[in-house]
Amino acid sequence: MSELPPDHNADDQPDPLDPFDEIIAEETDRDPDLAVIEAGSRTLRTQGGPPDADIPTRPADPEVDKALREVETELATRWGETKLEPSVSRIAALMDVLGEPQRSYPSIHITGTNGKTSTARMIEALLGAFELRTGRYTSPHVQSITERISLDGAPIAPERFIETYQDIKPYVEMVDAAQEYRLSFFEVLTGMAYAAFADAPADVAVVEVGMGGSWDATNVIDGDVAVITPIDLDHTDRLGTTHAEIATEKAGIIKQGATVIMAQQPVEAAQVLLKKAVEVDATVAREGLEFGVVERQVAVGGQLVTLRGLGGEYPEVYLPLHGAHQAHNAAVALSAVEAFFGVGAQRADALDLDTVRKAFAAVASPGRLEVVRRSPTVVLDAAHNPAGARAAAAAIGEAFQFSRLIGVVGASGDKNVRELLEAFEPVFAEVVVTQNSSHRAMDADELAGIAVEVFGEERVQVEPRLPDALEAAITLAEEEGEFSGGGVLVTGSVITVGEARLLLGRG
Repeated sequence: MSELPPDHNADDQPDPLDPFDEIIAEETDRDPDLAVIEAGSRTLRTQGGPPDADIPTRPADPEVDKALREVETELATRWGETKLEPSVSRIAALMDVLGEPQRSYPSIHITGTNGKTSTARMIEALLGAFELRTGRYTSPHVQSITERISLDGAPIAPERFIETYQDIKPYVEMVDAAQEYRLSFFEVLTGMAYAAFADAPADVAVVEVGMGGSWDATNVIDGDVAVITPIDLDHTDRLGTTHAEIATEKAGIIKQGATVIMAQQPVEAAQVLLKKAVEVDATVAREGLEFGVVERQVAVGGQLVTLRGLGGEYPEVYLPLHGAHQAHNAAVALSAVEAFFGVGAQRADALDLDTVRKAFAAVASPGRLEVVRRSPTVVLDAAHNPAGARAAAAAIGEAFQFSRLIGVVGASGDKNVRELLEAFEPVFAEVVVTQNSSHRAMDADELAGIAVEVFGEERVQVEPRLPDALEAAITLAEEEGEFSGGGVLVTGSVITVGEARLLLGRG
């Protein structure tokens, strides 16, 4: 049995009677052809952040911690998440011997390039507010592997994570023995999630793809609702080099008769997605047409948004997350939940407004413009590709009044690092380049070489160790004095953000 995969380089005022008719009058960077105006007229500057995120720490019980580490060690012997053999045959075989647990509950399946995890968390919060028991599966994790599997809005307990692994381990070994390649790390975790949701039991699963869609391990579910967040160029060695090619892979989650909730997309991606929907008789709701963001205003700790859903308008919804992109994610999440409840199809009435407001007000998304330190303010954002970097750069300029912002960037070697740095160049006074502990991390000196070309030598500092990089950035932010308004943004990779979060005492 092979342990190695094949070589896959893997200033008109809106009509007060119907403001939504007017909101496509202005372009945004996300899609000039299907744009929704982002009409925030009041800018209340803040250094606030989202609620405390639910990131678990290591287990306090030494025996439980030891057992969890043993599971993590066993999982680490399998193919990593960047080693792929595009197929669902192994995960399908595992589901078969487990008794098809993924068929025991309805599901909402989420793909796209950016915004998947935040959107999943919003969907989960909405479903929970309507008293449904949820299971959520997202990746990658920020700090703890147990974050990936959540029940009722909270990460699975370490004891339950261990128990679930032990329960399915004999079946995993059975499938390993029958397949050309062993189940991967991600495939085993996916099996664990589906089994845990069935055992709970969950009323609905909210599932984020790992990569792509068609051959992603999560795609053994038939999602009642398929959510497509914005598609951009990422994982081009695995998914394709154009928006259309990437959309073709991601369209694989659109199943027969499903409802598709489609965020604003590049035109060529939208065409591919719409064609697939027609082929499988799926119903489509498009941001900017059937739903969208009507208005947004920067507010203390986040933003106040008015959303148009499939069932009507939801005014003055407080979202404790920063950035226009999160408002768009909220519109997508709301419409996905409406579709799940049959709004726009079986029923015409909107969801209860107070419940929707309560759900969104409680949303947290760790590592997404998350404030983890004050004096100076340190913000973490897991942007790891150019589109994510552009969104983060725009949001931090809108939500924070930094007089001088220092960047700490540690990126993966397989990403478009130059364009990521170019997106941050206008907002970073200086940048400290570093590297995280992952084997995928770009060497700090190599990253520095690119950074010097983007920022100029005088604005770049190299600190290979992340603790030293954080210390250097904080020192630079403090140079103008305690009340200067200096800040630090740590970004470039989910792993960099997770390690910085630990170093800064969060979790």
